[in-house]
Order: sequence, then structure tokens, then C-alpha cells
Amino acid sequence: MKIKQVLSALERFAPLPLQESWDNAGLQLGLTEAEVSGALLCLDVNEQIVDEAIAKGCNLIVSHHPLLFRGLKQISGADYVQRCVIKAIKHDIVIVSMHTNMDNALDGVNWKIAERLGLKDCKFFAQKTVDGIEAGSGVVGCLPSQMDSRTFIELVKKQFGVQCAQCNALLERPISKVAICGGAGDFLLPDALGEGADVFITGEMHYHQYFGYEQQIQICVIGHYQSEQYTAEIFRDIIQKDCPDVKTCIAETNTNPIVYI
Repeated sequence: MKIKQVLSALERFAPLPLQESWDNAGLQLGLTEAEVSGALLCLDVNEQIVDEAIAKGCNLIVSHHPLLFRGLKQISGADYVQRCVIKAIKHDIVIVSMHTNMDNALDGVNWKIAERLGLKDCKFFAQKTVDGIEAGSGVVGCLPSQMDSRTFIELVKKQFGVQCAQCNALLERPISKVAICGGAGDFLLPDALGEGADVFITGEMHYHQYFGYEQQIQICVIGHYQSEQYTAEIFRDIIQKDCPDVKTCIAETNTNPIVYI
């Protein structure tokens, strides 16, 4: 099977027109006519990820965050992006990224977060239609049964393997309706309020946005990497369904650049 067939399967699931205007999803580098020897699935691309792909005999890397956001004016090895490009080309490795198109897609990143939390009756919020395709920047759903704020936050911490969450004051009413935006989703806080959500979960939020929502909505911020860490499972499921003969490996390298001390 050729790499371009794997790429087509990913883009059928999360079409590139769903990406935001500032994004650079899709093929990053490499020749897609090559036969695929294996796909390494990850959140970010760094030198350790490229090394892992080489060690595992994978000539395709599928990441969530693009390696190339801006044009390169030189490729001299001056930074990690340039070094990744050089190493990938030397080893005939293709790099593909499914970023905000996967964020906005049905059953994409936010749906995976909802699945981890066991939410029911999920739907998009901040909904839009792109080329006739239903999409949305966030997902809202309901817990199977109500729980208090502290118990819910402990559930989130357990499901996403975080030791602490950044929250505003604990909500004093039971939590039932949950709004989600993985990654840097603080721009959706007003939309979450408009949906009548009891809690809003995201990966990053600016300091001043924690003010003014006391007892309106529970804010729960768990880290960008942590909120999107299961995205590779979506890639795996797409490839195993549409390209069952392709070897898939979820990366073992932790690419979170933030160190907690």
C-alpha cells in the first residue's frame, strides 16, 4: 500500500478544508508514492520522534501538530525543525499532520476527550458547515449521572493522567453538562456558557479569563499536551479500518516540552 492511500484515508475522515485559515495541516514533507512500511502516530514531531520512526521501520509519521507552520528560509540544521526535515529526508520518511481539521471533525479530537470521560448525547458547539460538512470547534455532552465539582475534576485528572488542574472556584451546584475544547480552547468559553454547560474543559487558558465566571461555570484546564494526548488513537483507528495491512505504532516518545518541577 502506498503512503498516499493512508493520507487519503486520513483526509476522508478529517478533510483539509476543515482546518483553520492560519493552519498548515496535511502533507508536510516527503514523497507519497512510496510504499508504506509502517506509520508512527504522535502529537508532535521532534528529533526523538523521527529517531523512533527510524528504529521501528516506519517511513510515515502522522502527527497532530504540524512540524512546518511557517515557510523555511534555510535548511541548515539551525533549529529542531530544520534538523527534523534533514533527518526525515535522509531516511525517506514522509510527515503528515492532521491538526485543526482533526479538531473540527466529527469523531475527532474533542470527541475522543468526551469518550474518555464517558459523556453521552454529544454534539458540536461553535458549529459550522464547511463544503457541506458539519464541523465544530467544540463538543458538549452530558455525564451519565450528576456529580459534584471536586469529584468531577478528580475524574478528569485520573482519565488524563494529570496531577493537578487549573480551575476557578469550585462550582457549588452539581455538574451534568460538559463542554470540551482540546488544546488552546479558551476562545470558546463564551460559547460553552451559551450552551448552558456546567463545566468547560480545555488545555490552555489565559490568566484573565479565569475572572468573572464564579458559580456560572466550572473551568478546568489540564494542559495542552495532556488534553490531546489520545489523538494518536484516532489516527490508529482510521488507518486500521481503511488500511488494515499497514503497521501502526503509537509513539512512545513523550513530546511535551513543558517540564513540571
